[in-house]
Amino acid sequence: MPTGDGWFVLSAREGRWRVWDGLGPRLSIEGDTDFPHIGINLYSLAPGQPIGMYHWEADQEDFLLLSGEALLIIEGEERPLWQWDFVHCPPLTKHIIVGAGEGRCVVLAVGARGHAGDDWGGYSVDEVARRHGASVDFDTNDAEVAYSHLPEREWAGYREGWLGG
Repeated sequence: MPTGDGWFVLSAREGRWRVWDGLGPRLSIEGDTDFPHIGINLYSLAPGQPIGMYHWEADQEDFLLLSGEALLIIEGEERPLWQWDFVHCPPLTKHIIVGAGEGRCVVLAVGARGHAGDDWGGYSVDEVARRHGASVDFDTNDAEVAYSHLPEREWAGYREGWLGG
């Protein structure tokens, strides 16, 4: 994983993935060094696995479905996504993505980082997201509260099949 501020090349198959039972595995491209302006993550979702909990952010987020099928839950509505669909979420847009279809999907997520701390955004209650296991029980901006129902997350190496063929 990257450890400094210089340039680097990272193979998704050699990176350190975050595995959290109940959510899809995530590769945080940054490693130990945070990018100051954008966050970049790669998700591998099995059908029914969400990226996280239904939320909104103070900065924009964008998603590109690289393979497979997914379900976008945005502002309380469901919308199917297929390979190469791009989703733009302006600031304050409530959203989450859930794996769908017959197999895994791979999602590239890019989010701006103009806000930090308690100012980043929050998690919102949503009945549509709840049907997919992706809603909090009450509104909060505390990630520890939003994810307290999940076991401790772990780091893992890439597992065959997470990125498709």
